[in-house]
Amino acid sequence: MAAKEEVELEELIRNAGGGEAESEEDEGSGLDLTTLLMVARKSLPWVLLLIGLGLTASWLFLRYTPPIYRSSSVLKIDEKTEAGVLGFDIVGGDKQSISKLSGEVELIKSDLIYRRLKDSLMLDVNYYVEGTVLERELYRISPFIVSYTVQDGSQFNVRFAVDFLDKQRFILSYELGGQEQSQEYRIGQPIKTPGFLLTISNTGFFNSETLENNYYFLINDSGAINNYLNANLSVAIENPDANTINISFTDKTPLKAQDIVNKVDTVYLIEKVLKKQEVERRQLQFIDSELYKSKEGLSKAEEDMQSFAERNKAFDVKSELTAIASAIAEQEMERQRLLDKVKLLIELRNTVDSDRIVGQEDVDVMQAIPALGDIGDPQLPQLLQQFNNQQLALQQLLKSYKPTTTTVQLRQEALAFTKKTVQDLLSQNQAVLQKQLALMTQQRQQMEARLQTIPQKVTEQGRLRRPFELLERYNGMLMDRKMSYGIAMAGTIPDFQILSPASVPTTPISPVRTMVYAIGLAGGIVLGIGLIAVRYLMHNTVTNIRELERNSSATVLGVIPTYDREKMAVSKLVVDKNPKSAISEAIRSIRTNLEFMASSKKKRLISVTSTISGEGKTFVTVNLAAIIASSEQRVVVLDLDMRKPKVNLAFDSPNIKGISTILIERHTWEECIQHTSIPTLDFISAGPTPPNPSELILNPKFDELLAELYQHYDVVMIDTPPVGLVTDGILIMRKADVPIYIVRANYSKKAFLKNINKLIRANGFTKLTTILNDAKANGMYGYGYGYGYGYGYGQGYYEEPTAPQGLVGRLRKRMSS
Repeated sequence: MAAKEEVELEELIRNAGGGEAESEEDEGSGLDLTTLLMVARKSLPWVLLLIGLGLTASWLFLRYTPPIYRSSSVLKIDEKTEAGVLGFDIVGGDKQSISKLSGEVELIKSDLIYRRLKDSLMLDVNYYVEGTVLERELYRISPFIVSYTVQDGSQFNVRFAVDFLDKQRFILSYELGGQEQSQEYRIGQPIKTPGFLLTISNTGFFNSETLENNYYFLINDSGAINNYLNANLSVAIENPDANTINISFTDKTPLKAQDIVNKVDTVYLIEKVLKKQEVERRQLQFIDSELYKSKEGLSKAEEDMQSFAERNKAFDVKSELTAIASAIAEQEMERQRLLDKVKLLIELRNTVDSDRIVGQEDVDVMQAIPALGDIGDPQLPQLLQQFNNQQLALQQLLKSYKPTTTTVQLRQEALAFTKKTVQDLLSQNQAVLQKQLALMTQQRQQMEARLQTIPQKVTEQGRLRRPFELLERYNGMLMDRKMSYGIAMAGTIPDFQILSPASVPTTPISPVRTMVYAIGLAGGIVLGIGLIAVRYLMHNTVTNIRELERNSSATVLGVIPTYDREKMAVSKLVVDKNPKSAISEAIRSIRTNLEFMASSKKKRLISVTSTISGEGKTFVTVNLAAIIASSEQRVVVLDLDMRKPKVNLAFDSPNIKGISTILIERHTWEECIQHTSIPTLDFISAGPTPPNPSELILNPKFDELLAELYQHYDVVMIDTPPVGLVTDGILIMRKADVPIYIVRANYSKKAFLKNINKLIRANGFTKLTTILNDAKANGMYGYGYGYGYGYGYGQGYYEEPTAPQGLVGRLRKRMSS
C-alpha cells in the first residue's frame, strides 16, 4: 500500500504542478508542537518499553559481569638523603622530592618487589569454581591445593579441570594437542603431565558441597604473574608536598586485593630495610677504610711532630717565642736593678773615700743604708752603721780634744779600720754585681740568638701541625660516624609510614550499580527520544486541524471525528441512524459553515473531492447531504466518480444506470433518480463505467443536467474523482459554488496539502474549503468523539487498506500510527 501511495503522490505532483520543479518553500515549516506531542503520546508505550529494555540490559550486565574491587593504602615517605652524612646541603628540594618519590614508585612496581610477592603470596596457582553464570576464584578457600614440579614448562597457563568423585578420588582433565586428556586419580597421588609433576591434596574447606561443583586451576608462569600485577597494581604520587604515595590493587576477589596491597607494603618495607642496611654497611666499610688511612697519616704526622719537638726541645715554638721575649724583658729589668746597685756602691765608695763627715753637704751614709738591703750582704749595712757612728763619735770628741790626743788618735785608728773594711766590702759587692751583669749580657746574647731562629721553627711547626690537626679532626669525625651508623644498624627502620593500611573492599568499583542503571535508564530515554524524533521527522501525514491550517491556505469548514461503532467495508450513511451522535453534530457544524459561505444563493452546487482514494469523500458526501436534507432542503447526490462508483454502495442500491447513461442520452435523469430513507434526499449513481469519463463531463449534456436538477433541488452535491489521480474533479470544481477538499487524518500526506494551494493559485479556487476527516480525539481540539469506516475502491483505483487483523497487525498499525 505504501508503494501505491508513493505512485499516487508522484502523479499528484505531476498533475497539479504541470511538471514544474518545486521552487516554493513549504508553508507552515518549523516545529509543530502539536504534532510532536501527538507523536510523543503515541510513542510513549515504545519509550517505556525502551526504558524497560535499557534497565533490563543494565540488570543483565550486572548479572553477567563480575564485580571488580579495589583495595588501597597510603604511604608517607620520610625524606632523608644520605648525602647529608658529610654535611652537604641538597639544592632543589622540590625536584629532589618528586624525583625520589618517582624512584620509589618505580621500585614498588619493579621485578624485585614482584619476586617477593610471588614468593610470599603463592600467586603461581589460581583456583576457580564454575558457577551457573560466572566463575569465581577461590582465594584462600580452595577445597584442594596443588603442589607441582616443572618438567618442561609447556603447560603453564593451561586450564586443569578437577571433578571430585568423592573425598579420595577425582578426575583431572586438560587439553593437549587439541584433544582433551582425562583420567581418574587419588588424593596425594603423583600425577605426571607433559609439563608438570602434580600432587593434589585436600584442605580444610573440603566438604559435601565440593562434590557438586566443578573446579579448575591454572599454573601461571612469571610472565603471566607479572602481567597480572602490572595490569592491576597502581602506584601513584598522591601528594608531592606531603611525600605520600597511593598503592592500590584491583581484583575480582576483595580479600586477594587487600592481601596483595598489604603484602606490597610489607615487601616494600623489607626491601627498604635491606637496602638501608646495605647502604649503611657500605658506608661503614668506607668509614673503616678511611679510618685506616687516617690513622696511618695521623701516626706519621705525630712522629714528625715528635721529631720536631725533640730536635728543637720545644713542642710549641710560639710559646717559646713568648717565653724568650718575656725572659729578655725580665732580664732587662734585673740588669737595670743591678746597675742601680752598682751605682749605689760606687757612690757609697766615693762617700767613704772622701772622708767627709756626716752632715757635710748632702752626703749621709745613713741615707744609703735602706737601699743596701737588695744587695744581699748583711755585713755591709752594719759596717756602714758602725762607720757612721764612729764618724759621729770622732766629731763629738774633736769638739773637746785635740787631734793629737790619744783618745782622738785611737778613735781615728778605729775609724780607719772600719773604713778599710767598708771599702773592701763595697769592692767585693761591686765585683759580684759586675759578674752578674756580665752573665746577664751573655744570657741576653744567647736569647737573642735563639730569637732569630724562631720564625723558621714556627713555619716548620705550622707545616707539620696542619696535616696533623686535619687528620686528627677527620679521624674524630669518622669515629663519630662509625658509632652513629653502628647504633643505626642496631635499630634499622624503614623511612616510610603506612598512613592508611589496606582494608577489605566491600563495594565494587566496577560495575557501579547506580551508574549502570543510570546509563541503562538514560540509554532507554535517549533511544525513546530518538524514536520520537525519527517518528516525528518521518511523520508525513496530516494528523490534526492545526497541521491542516498551517500547511493549507484554504478555509477549514470543520472536523469530522472518528466513527468506531461498526466496521464497514464501504462508506455508509450513518447520520440517519445516529442523529444525536458526535459525528452528526460535527457534520451539522459543517452545514452551518456552508450556510455562511453561500447565504446569498438558494440553489447551490457543492463538489466534494480529495487527493487520492480512501480519504473519505464519498462518506462525507452522503452524510453531509443527509444533514443538509434534514434541514428541509431538497438535496440530490451525483456520483461522478465513474471509474470507482461508491455512492450506490453507501445507500445500498444498484448501479445499473446513472450519470454515464444520462450523458449518452440512454436514460433521462428522472429514470435514474433513486430515493433514500430521507424524503428530501435523492441520488443518482455513476452508472456503468464509460471509457471516456472526462469527455462525458465536458459534454454540454452535463450542464443541461445540472440546470434541470436546479429546477427540482436546492442543493446538488457531486462526489468527484480524486484530483490527484485524474483531472475530472478539477473540471467539476470549476462549476461548483462551494468546492470541498477532503483530508483524512493520519492518512493524507502532508505533501497533498501543496496540491490544495496550487489548485487555489493555478485555477483561482478562492472558495475552496477543506474538511478534516477521521480525526482522533487528540487532533480535534477537544472534540473527543470518533468513528470508523472503510472504503473499497476498484476498477483502476488503489484499494484502501483494510483494518489489520490479529495481534501482529494491530502492533504494526500501532507502530505506523
